[in-house]
Amino acid sequence: MPGKSLENMHVAVLAGGHSAEREISLNSGKNVVVALKEAGYTSVELLDTAADDFMVTMATGGFDVAFIAMHGAGGEDGAMQGAMETLGIPYTASGVLASACGADKEVSKLLYAKAGIPVAPGLALEVGDEVDIDHIVEVCGERCFVKPAVSGSSYGISLVHEPSELPAGIAKAFEYGDKVLVEKCIEGTEITVGVYGEDDVRALPIVEIRKPEDCEFYDLDVKYVDPTDIHRIPAQISPENYARAQELACAAHKALGCLGISRSDFIVSEDGPVILETNTIPGMTDTSLYPDEIRHTDDMTFPQVCDSLIRMGLRRAGIAC
Repeated sequence: MPGKSLENMHVAVLAGGHSAEREISLNSGKNVVVALKEAGYTSVELLDTAADDFMVTMATGGFDVAFIAMHGAGGEDGAMQGAMETLGIPYTASGVLASACGADKEVSKLLYAKAGIPVAPGLALEVGDEVDIDHIVEVCGERCFVKPAVSGSSYGISLVHEPSELPAGIAKAFEYGDKVLVEKCIEGTEITVGVYGEDDVRALPIVEIRKPEDCEFYDLDVKYVDPTDIHRIPAQISPENYARAQELACAAHKALGCLGISRSDFIVSEDGPVILETNTIPGMTDTSLYPDEIRHTDDMTFPQVCDSLIRMGLRRAGIAC
Protein backbone atom coordinates (compact mmCIF):
# COMPACT_ATOMS: atom_id res chain seq x y z
CA MET A 1 0.00 0.00 0.00
CA PRO A 2 2.98 2.40 -0.22
CA GLY A 3 2.01 5.78 -1.59
CA LYS A 4 -1.73 5.12 -1.41
CA SER A 5 -3.82 7.64 0.51
CA LEU A 6 -6.26 6.41 3.12
CA GLU A 7 -9.19 7.74 1.14
CA ASN A 8 -8.18 5.71 -1.92
CA MET A 9 -7.67 2.43 -0.13
CA HIS A 10 -9.82 -0.53 -1.09
CA VAL A 11 -11.83 -1.31 2.07
CA ALA A 12 -13.72 -4.55 2.63
CA VAL A 13 -16.53 -4.27 5.17
CA LEU A 14 -17.11 -7.80 6.48
CA ALA A 15 -20.61 -8.66 7.66
CA GLY A 16 -23.23 -11.39 7.72
CA GLY A 17 -21.74 -14.79 8.33
CA HIS A 18 -23.49 -17.86 9.70
CA SER A 19 -24.19 -16.87 13.33
CA ALA A 20 -27.59 -16.14 14.84
CA GLU A 21 -26.67 -12.46 14.57
CA ARG A 22 -26.30 -12.56 10.80
CA GLU A 23 -29.04 -10.04 9.96
CA ILE A 24 -27.91 -7.62 12.65
CA SER A 25 -24.36 -7.85 11.32
CA LEU A 26 -25.51 -7.12 7.76
CA ASN A 27 -27.29 -4.00 9.02
CA SER A 28 -24.16 -2.99 10.93
CA GLY A 29 -22.10 -3.45 7.78
CA LYS A 30 -24.42 -1.33 5.67
CA ASN A 31 -24.23 1.44 8.27
CA VAL A 32 -20.42 1.26 8.31
CA VAL A 33 -20.27 1.50 4.50
CA VAL A 34 -22.30 4.72 4.62
CA ALA A 35 -20.13 6.10 7.43
CA LEU A 36 -16.85 5.35 5.64
CA LYS A 37 -18.08 7.03 2.47
CA GLU A 38 -19.08 10.06 4.53
CA ALA A 39 -15.56 10.01 5.99
CA GLY A 40 -14.11 10.26 2.48
CA TYR A 41 -13.34 6.66 1.52
CA THR A 42 -14.13 6.12 -2.14
CA SER A 43 -13.59 2.37 -2.56
CA VAL A 44 -15.69 0.52 0.02
CA GLU A 45 -17.21 -2.91 -0.60
CA LEU A 46 -19.64 -4.81 1.64
CA LEU A 47 -18.87 -8.55 1.69
CA ASP A 48 -21.04 -11.29 3.18
CA THR A 49 -18.64 -13.71 4.83
CA ALA A 50 -21.15 -16.53 4.31
CA ALA A 51 -20.55 -16.45 0.55
CA ASP A 52 -18.91 -19.61 -0.77
CA ASP A 53 -16.16 -17.64 -2.48
CA PHE A 54 -15.55 -15.19 0.37
CA MET A 55 -11.98 -16.27 1.18
CA VAL A 56 -11.03 -16.31 -2.50
CA THR A 57 -12.48 -12.81 -2.87
CA MET A 58 -10.48 -11.56 0.11
CA ALA A 59 -7.27 -13.19 -1.12
CA THR A 60 -7.54 -11.89 -4.69
CA GLY A 61 -9.62 -8.73 -4.39
CA GLY A 62 -6.79 -6.28 -3.71
CA PHE A 63 -8.19 -5.13 -0.38
CA ASP A 64 -5.97 -2.89 1.72
CA VAL A 65 -7.89 -3.28 4.98
CA ALA A 66 -10.90 -5.13 6.38
CA PHE A 67 -13.47 -3.45 8.59
CA ILE A 68 -14.99 -6.30 10.62
CA ALA A 69 -18.65 -5.57 11.35
CA MET A 70 -19.54 -9.09 12.44
CA HIS A 71 -21.22 -10.24 15.64
CA GLY A 72 -21.26 -13.58 17.36
CA ALA A 73 -19.58 -16.85 16.38
CA GLY A 74 -17.28 -16.72 13.41
CA GLY A 75 -16.85 -12.97 13.52
CA GLU A 76 -16.47 -11.66 17.04
CA ASP A 77 -14.73 -14.70 18.52
CA GLY A 78 -11.32 -14.41 16.85
CA ALA A 79 -12.04 -16.66 13.86
CA MET A 80 -12.33 -13.88 11.28
CA GLN A 81 -9.46 -11.99 12.87
CA GLY A 82 -7.31 -15.12 12.47
CA ALA A 83 -8.35 -15.42 8.84
CA MET A 84 -7.27 -11.84 8.16
CA GLU A 85 -3.96 -12.48 9.93
CA THR A 86 -3.40 -15.51 7.69
CA LEU A 87 -4.15 -13.47 4.57
CA GLY A 88 -1.96 -10.60 5.77
CA ILE A 89 -4.81 -8.07 5.58
CA PRO A 90 -4.97 -5.41 8.30
CA TYR A 91 -8.31 -5.30 10.12
CA THR A 92 -10.20 -3.19 12.62
CA ALA A 93 -10.79 -3.56 16.36
CA SER A 94 -9.53 -6.29 18.67
CA GLY A 95 -7.11 -9.04 17.73
CA VAL A 96 -7.50 -12.81 17.83
CA LEU A 97 -6.89 -13.40 21.54
CA ALA A 98 -8.90 -10.44 22.86
CA SER A 99 -11.79 -11.35 20.57
CA ALA A 100 -11.78 -14.98 21.70
CA CYS A 101 -11.63 -14.05 25.38
CA GLY A 102 -14.37 -11.46 25.06
CA ALA A 103 -16.67 -13.84 23.20
CA ASP A 104 -16.47 -16.54 25.86
CA LYS A 105 -18.37 -15.22 28.88
CA GLU A 106 -16.78 -17.74 31.23
CA VAL A 107 -13.24 -16.81 30.20
CA SER A 108 -13.99 -13.08 30.29
CA LYS A 109 -15.41 -13.40 33.82
CA LEU A 110 -12.14 -14.94 34.97
CA LEU A 111 -10.22 -12.01 33.49
CA TYR A 112 -12.64 -9.49 35.01
CA ALA A 113 -12.27 -11.04 38.47
CA LYS A 114 -8.48 -10.99 38.17
CA ALA A 115 -8.68 -7.27 37.31
CA GLY A 116 -10.87 -6.58 40.35
CA ILE A 117 -14.07 -5.99 38.35
CA PRO A 118 -17.20 -7.18 40.22
CA VAL A 119 -18.96 -10.14 38.58
CA ALA A 120 -22.19 -12.01 39.31
CA PRO A 121 -21.94 -15.41 41.03
CA GLY A 122 -22.32 -18.15 38.44
CA LEU A 123 -21.12 -21.37 36.91
CA ALA A 124 -20.60 -22.88 33.46
CA LEU A 125 -21.98 -26.10 32.01
CA GLU A 126 -20.70 -27.96 28.97
CA VAL A 127 -22.43 -30.51 26.78
CA GLY A 128 -22.48 -33.83 28.60
CA ASP A 129 -22.09 -32.37 32.10
CA GLU A 130 -24.39 -33.67 34.80
CA VAL A 131 -26.84 -30.90 35.70
CA ASP A 132 -27.07 -30.59 39.49
CA ILE A 133 -30.06 -28.32 40.06
CA ASP A 134 -29.45 -28.05 43.80
CA HIS A 135 -25.84 -26.95 43.25
CA ILE A 136 -26.89 -24.37 40.66
CA VAL A 137 -29.42 -22.91 43.08
CA GLU A 138 -26.80 -22.88 45.84
CA VAL A 139 -24.40 -20.86 43.67
CA CYS A 140 -26.79 -18.70 41.66
CA GLY A 141 -29.99 -18.54 43.68
CA GLU A 142 -33.46 -19.47 42.49
CA ARG A 143 -33.80 -16.38 40.30
CA CYS A 144 -31.04 -16.52 37.73
CA PHE A 145 -30.15 -16.03 34.07
CA VAL A 146 -29.23 -18.90 31.78
CA LYS A 147 -27.37 -17.93 28.62
CA PRO A 148 -25.08 -19.37 25.95
CA ALA A 149 -21.49 -18.78 27.01
CA VAL A 150 -20.52 -17.75 23.47
CA SER A 151 -23.29 -15.73 21.84
CA GLY A 152 -24.76 -12.24 21.78
CA SER A 153 -27.82 -10.08 21.14
CA SER A 154 -29.76 -11.98 23.85
CA TYR A 155 -30.10 -15.14 21.74
CA GLY A 156 -30.87 -18.17 23.90
CA ILE A 157 -31.19 -16.27 27.18
CA SER A 158 -33.80 -17.18 29.78
CA LEU A 159 -34.69 -15.57 33.09
CA VAL A 160 -35.37 -18.42 35.48
CA HIS A 161 -37.74 -17.67 38.35
CA GLU A 162 -37.64 -21.04 40.15
CA PRO A 163 -35.56 -24.22 39.98
CA SER A 164 -38.18 -26.14 37.96
CA GLU A 165 -37.50 -23.79 35.02
CA LEU A 166 -33.76 -24.50 34.91
CA PRO A 167 -33.79 -27.60 32.68
CA ALA A 168 -35.78 -25.84 29.94
CA GLY A 169 -33.60 -22.73 30.19
CA ILE A 170 -30.42 -24.79 29.97
CA ALA A 171 -31.73 -26.75 26.98
CA LYS A 172 -32.64 -23.52 25.22
CA ALA A 173 -29.17 -22.04 25.78
CA PHE A 174 -27.49 -25.20 24.49
CA GLU A 175 -29.26 -24.67 21.17
CA TYR A 176 -26.78 -21.84 20.57
CA GLY A 177 -23.53 -23.49 21.62
CA ASP A 178 -21.71 -26.17 23.56
CA LYS A 179 -21.27 -24.17 26.75
CA VAL A 180 -23.87 -22.49 28.96
CA LEU A 181 -23.46 -19.93 31.71
CA VAL A 182 -25.83 -19.68 34.68
CA GLU A 183 -25.61 -16.47 36.72
CA LYS A 184 -27.40 -14.99 39.69
CA CYS A 185 -29.96 -12.37 38.70
CA ILE A 186 -28.59 -9.08 40.04
CA GLU A 187 -31.33 -6.54 40.67
CA GLY A 188 -30.72 -2.94 39.70
CA THR A 189 -30.43 -0.52 36.80
CA GLU A 190 -29.12 -1.90 33.52
CA ILE A 191 -26.55 0.26 31.77
CA THR A 192 -24.02 -0.07 28.99
CA VAL A 193 -20.71 1.76 28.63
CA GLY A 194 -18.84 2.15 25.37
CA VAL A 195 -15.06 2.51 25.33
CA TYR A 196 -13.04 4.10 22.55
CA GLY A 197 -9.36 4.67 21.92
CA GLU A 198 -5.95 3.23 21.24
CA ASP A 199 -3.31 3.75 23.93
CA ASP A 200 -5.37 6.16 26.03
CA VAL A 201 -8.93 4.83 26.14
CA ARG A 202 -11.96 6.83 27.16
CA ALA A 203 -15.44 5.85 28.26
CA LEU A 204 -18.40 7.20 26.31
CA PRO A 205 -21.61 8.60 27.82
CA ILE A 206 -23.44 5.84 29.69
CA VAL A 207 -26.75 4.55 28.36
CA GLU A 208 -29.45 3.45 30.76
CA ILE A 209 -31.62 0.66 29.37
CA ARG A 210 -35.27 1.37 30.12
CA LYS A 211 -37.12 -1.79 29.21
CA PRO A 212 -40.91 -1.69 28.84
CA GLU A 213 -43.01 -2.65 31.85
CA ASP A 214 -44.13 -5.90 30.20
CA CYS A 215 -40.53 -6.97 29.48
CA GLU A 216 -38.49 -8.66 32.21
CA PHE A 217 -35.09 -8.04 30.64
CA TYR A 218 -33.37 -6.51 27.60
CA ASP A 219 -34.31 -9.24 25.14
CA LEU A 220 -34.51 -9.44 21.35
CA ASP A 221 -38.00 -7.91 21.30
CA VAL A 222 -36.61 -4.72 22.84
CA LYS A 223 -33.06 -4.55 21.54
CA TYR A 224 -33.65 -3.18 18.07
CA VAL A 225 -36.60 -0.83 18.49
CA ASP A 226 -36.35 2.98 18.31
CA PRO A 227 -33.53 3.88 20.74
CA THR A 228 -35.36 7.01 21.88
CA ASP A 229 -37.93 4.70 23.48
CA ILE A 230 -35.50 2.66 25.59
CA HIS A 231 -32.13 4.45 25.75
CA ARG A 232 -31.69 7.19 28.34
CA ILE A 233 -28.49 9.22 27.99
CA PRO A 234 -26.98 10.12 30.34
CA ALA A 235 -27.98 7.27 32.63
CA GLN A 236 -29.85 8.36 35.73
CA ILE A 237 -27.54 6.83 38.31
CA SER A 238 -25.53 8.42 41.09
CA PRO A 239 -22.38 10.36 40.15
CA GLU A 240 -20.34 7.82 42.10
CA ASN A 241 -21.78 4.85 40.22
CA TYR A 242 -21.50 6.72 36.91
CA ALA A 243 -17.78 7.35 37.39
CA ARG A 244 -17.22 3.84 38.71
CA ALA A 245 -18.98 2.21 35.74
CA GLN A 246 -16.89 4.20 33.27
CA GLU A 247 -13.74 3.22 35.17
CA LEU A 248 -14.74 -0.46 35.16
CA ALA A 249 -15.60 -0.43 31.44
CA CYS A 250 -12.11 0.86 30.64
CA ALA A 251 -10.64 -1.75 33.00
CA ALA A 252 -12.59 -4.52 31.23
CA HIS A 253 -11.40 -3.24 27.84
CA LYS A 254 -7.80 -3.42 29.03
CA ALA A 255 -8.22 -6.76 30.86
CA LEU A 256 -9.37 -8.40 27.64
CA GLY A 257 -6.71 -6.63 25.56
CA CYS A 258 -9.20 -4.86 23.28
CA LEU A 259 -8.26 -2.33 20.62
CA GLY A 260 -10.28 0.62 19.38
CA ILE A 261 -13.77 -0.10 20.64
CA SER A 262 -15.71 -2.21 23.10
CA ARG A 263 -18.97 -1.95 25.00
CA SER A 264 -19.51 -3.43 28.45
CA ASP A 265 -22.89 -4.08 30.03
CA PHE A 266 -23.51 -3.68 33.76
CA ILE A 267 -26.21 -3.92 36.38
CA VAL A 268 -25.94 -1.12 38.92
CA SER A 269 -26.95 -2.85 42.14
CA GLU A 270 -27.25 -1.30 45.58
CA ASP A 271 -23.58 -2.22 46.04
CA GLY A 272 -22.45 -0.63 42.76
CA PRO A 273 -21.88 -1.74 39.14
CA VAL A 274 -21.57 -5.46 38.36
CA ILE A 275 -20.31 -6.38 34.89
CA LEU A 276 -22.29 -8.73 32.67
CA GLU A 277 -20.23 -8.95 29.48
CA THR A 278 -18.09 -7.04 26.99
CA ASN A 279 -18.82 -6.80 23.28
CA THR A 280 -15.58 -6.42 21.31
CA ILE A 281 -17.52 -5.52 18.14
CA PRO A 282 -20.62 -3.66 19.32
CA GLY A 283 -23.64 -3.37 17.05
CA MET A 284 -23.31 -0.60 14.47
CA THR A 285 -26.93 -0.36 13.30
CA ASP A 286 -29.00 2.82 13.48
CA THR A 287 -30.64 1.56 16.68
CA SER A 288 -27.52 0.08 18.30
CA LEU A 289 -26.18 1.33 21.59
CA TYR A 290 -22.61 2.24 20.62
CA PRO A 291 -23.55 4.64 17.78
CA ASP A 292 -26.12 6.17 20.12
CA GLU A 293 -23.38 6.86 22.67
CA ILE A 294 -21.18 8.43 20.00
CA ARG A 295 -24.06 10.73 19.03
CA HIS A 296 -24.05 12.04 22.61
CA THR A 297 -20.38 13.04 22.64
CA ASP A 298 -19.28 16.58 21.85
CA ASP A 299 -16.19 15.74 19.79
CA MET A 300 -16.88 12.59 17.73
CA THR A 301 -19.13 11.39 14.94
CA PHE A 302 -19.76 7.83 13.80
CA PRO A 303 -17.92 8.37 10.48
CA GLN A 304 -14.92 9.76 12.38
CA VAL A 305 -14.86 6.72 14.67
CA CYS A 306 -15.05 4.31 11.71
CA ASP A 307 -12.19 6.18 10.03
CA SER A 308 -10.07 6.07 13.18
CA LEU A 309 -10.67 2.33 13.59
CA ILE A 310 -9.17 1.75 10.17
CA ARG A 311 -6.17 3.89 11.09
CA MET A 312 -5.67 1.93 14.33
CA GLY A 313 -5.82 -1.37 12.45
CA LEU A 314 -3.23 -0.15 9.94
CA ARG A 315 -0.90 1.01 12.71
CA ARG A 316 -1.18 -2.38 14.44
CA ALA A 317 -0.07 -3.94 11.15
CA GLY A 318 2.94 -1.62 11.06
CA ILE A 319 1.57 0.61 8.31
CA ALA A 320 2.15 4.31 8.88
CA CYS A 321 -0.93 6.47 8.44
